[in-house]
Amino acid sequence: MKEREINRHWKKILNTMNDGLMLVGPDGTILMVNRAFERLTGYTSDEVVGRPCTILNCDACDRLIKEENSAWCTLFDGGQDVRKRCIVMKKDGTYLSAIKNASLLKDDEGAYMGAVETLMDLSQLDRLDQEIDQLSLQLDAEGGFHGLVGKSINMRKTFQVIEKAAQSDAPVIIYGESGTGKELVARAIHQLGRRREGPFVQLNCAALNEALLESELFGHTKGAFTGAHRHRLGRFEAAHGGDIFLDEIGDVPLSIQVKLLRVLEGKQFERVGDHRPISVDVRIITATNKNLEELIAQKRFREDLFFRINVIPIHLPPLRERLEDVPLLVNTFIGRLRSRTKKKITGLAPDAMEQFMAYHWPGNVRELKSALEYAFVIAEKGLIQPDQLPAQIAKGKEDRGDEAFMPHRGDPAEKAALVEALRQSKGNQSQAARILGVNRVTVWNRMKKYGIDLKRVMVS
Repeated sequence: MKEREINRHWKKILNTMNDGLMLVGPDGTILMVNRAFERLTGYTSDEVVGRPCTILNCDACDRLIKEENSAWCTLFDGGQDVRKRCIVMKKDGTYLSAIKNASLLKDDEGAYMGAVETLMDLSQLDRLDQEIDQLSLQLDAEGGFHGLVGKSINMRKTFQVIEKAAQSDAPVIIYGESGTGKELVARAIHQLGRRREGPFVQLNCAALNEALLESELFGHTKGAFTGAHRHRLGRFEAAHGGDIFLDEIGDVPLSIQVKLLRVLEGKQFERVGDHRPISVDVRIITATNKNLEELIAQKRFREDLFFRINVIPIHLPPLRERLEDVPLLVNTFIGRLRSRTKKKITGLAPDAMEQFMAYHWPGNVRELKSALEYAFVIAEKGLIQPDQLPAQIAKGKEDRGDEAFMPHRGDPAEKAALVEALRQSKGNQSQAARILGVNRVTVWNRMKKYGIDLKRVMVS
């Protein structure tokens, strides 16, 4: 094909691209865009041509025009090509996660003629990354009813409620003590529901202070506060078309509760630093181990928010109320740990199982799993013996006062297993993770959770 014919068809060629493209003049004015740009940003060609490129509010751009040279953006200082991950603002105010590739255009004499920029959509890749993260979390929850293990009457009733709740778009709230599996219930509702093809986004509301929580939930704009150097996509925006799971909803500050109420009632929110309302279509799933009605009486939780989230309540029974599930849970977790650690451990000795059945399990299923992780560190093969269990399991048979049935924070078995694995691995966190049958990030998180100092572990 001759060059003249190619030039005649160049617009058609550009419009076959999947990446958005725009041509920018030396003063920062948009000269042309392709159809992919229109599709990705929501702007038509007529709406952007002739307008400054800052209309996209790209957080990778430093839009300070330098008078001492003709470059309109410091990204192009030195005349180098640019490749940066960025977030641009679409016409409707939502964010687009993208890779920006930009190159300066020069004439034969080396003078700037403008720049060509392409935008590669990363939203699908971000979604896949999120799904991979969720799948990695589910690896430890295989089997049973979407990871929930139990055949007791209490659990069978719970499974029925979960299935029915999943078919509705109404808000769901999951009540249960720490360690009962509230996150697994939330994920089961998503997987069984009509939004299963959409994202599943979760956030522990107790893990962040008020300012960080607001930013995590609703996002922020570049420059919204000190340290906000980039735009941030909030969890609600990321969950558009799917489900959002807010754990520990009882710990949300009152100021954030007002904003959550607005999302529930009007399906809109505002980012920190921006007054433009963003519409979002999400189903909200919440969870708590607290008595929200008591918090309402104490003026620590809004009654109107309670009524909005308490549409479909699901109550998870503590392990002490379904002890008939303990043998099934033990066999399930031993099977998983055996496949991960490759240890030839076949089960619990009868007297060890007796101790499991007599224990009150204040940490619920999470504590049971941690106790077996500890045993897998201590034992080498065969049946797990009573002396290979955490000390509180044997002691619990004697100390079953009323206070033993109260849920508590922390998990002695989990901590003991971690300390022993770190000792065996001589402080190597990756090796400790292999001993426990978990990933390295889990080891790091547990060390942080329990305030474990490696130096003290190694000398003790």
